[in-house]
Amino acid sequence: MRHRSLLILTAVLTTGALTLTACGSRDDSNGDSGNDGNQTVVIGLDAPLTGDLSALGLGIKNSADLAVKQANAKKYVEGITFELQALDDQAQPSSGQQNASKFVADKEVLGTVGPLNSSVGESMQKVLADANLVQVSPANTSPSLTQGQKWNEGTKERPFASYFRTSTTDAVQGPFAAQYLFNDAKKKKVFVIDDKKTYGAGLAGTFKAEFEKLGGTIAGTEHIDPETKDFSSVATKVKSSGADVVYYGGEYPAAGPLSKQIKKAGAKIPLVGGDGIFSGEYIKLSGAEGEGDLATSVGAPIDTLPSAKEFVANYEKGGYKEPFEAYGGYSYDAAWSIIEAVKAVVEANDGKLPSDARAKVAEAVGKVDFEGVTGKVSFDEFGDTTNKQLTVYEYKDGDWAAVKSGTLTS
Repeated sequence: MRHRSLLILTAVLTTGALTLTACGSRDDSNGDSGNDGNQTVVIGLDAPLTGDLSALGLGIKNSADLAVKQANAKKYVEGITFELQALDDQAQPSSGQQNASKFVADKEVLGTVGPLNSSVGESMQKVLADANLVQVSPANTSPSLTQGQKWNEGTKERPFASYFRTSTTDAVQGPFAAQYLFNDAKKKKVFVIDDKKTYGAGLAGTFKAEFEKLGGTIAGTEHIDPETKDFSSVATKVKSSGADVVYYGGEYPAAGPLSKQIKKAGAKIPLVGGDGIFSGEYIKLSGAEGEGDLATSVGAPIDTLPSAKEFVANYEKGGYKEPFEAYGGYSYDAAWSIIEAVKAVVEANDGKLPSDARAKVAEAVGKVDFEGVTGKVSFDEFGDTTNKQLTVYEYKDGDWAAVKSGTLTS
């Protein structure tokens, strides 16, 4: 349970009145929290817990929750009890920024996991960085978050030293998809669509550049409003273009209906997207028409990794109602990187949290190196994961099936 100020009240009955007298209090600090001698460390979590993207967000929350529970069960950091505080951003940058401020205001929060959306991550970065509060996203893939706005021009500059991620970036994911489609699937003519968001537009841009570089033809480009579920005009353009594949930069709430409408327009070609469509929800939304569609996602298939077997078993035992989805393993590893950092800081300070714990934890996250659910977990000089592996999945027989895993060929 979260320790908060405890006011012990004594009731004194006087003539015609009830007087409440404060007899004592317990300080809410990073010091001892109660008679057990433990100190409380809160890990904040920001993700869309309601709304269209809640399937991914709940998988992120549950997986981080599992990490916290296991750390406590194992007494992994002596003298420390971890707690998770999850806040809903509804995939909105403004909400994410407000949540970041709430985390900053709570001095027991020493690290944050999330968010899902790159645009939300962008809105949170400075707020958290100004407070030396570390942020580890399991899902943000926009390269600019770690390498600056000019990364695509060859100028890489890390904007915030407190920001890290366990997922690889669109600088890798987009070109990886292009190489697979051109070299393996033998697709030569693509129609590129994006939702104009930070994630979708960035992913589509890196895909398009690589596909053209390989010698492929861009049959057409289009932007859509993901809130509008009628994509018939775009579907007609795709059909008329003669493209043999569609690439979509965006997320499953729009991608599913888009795929269905493209097929109904007469273009019997696959829609391909990034990790934003790699969800069971996409299969529901695209229906039977979506069979044969493809998605890339970060890392290797979680069920094929020896390091992930324990996570999968423990997640099932945990009784979580929602699946861990695409980012579950990465969320667990994000939370665990903060736990590892807290452990290093506490052990270096005679078993206690130092007064500048936030800054020390942020620094320690950059030095973590352990075998996690998704494989080796460590970060480079930009705060990006050193694990660059990706996987192509095909919607087949009512589920996603891994087609190819590997890394980007330079």
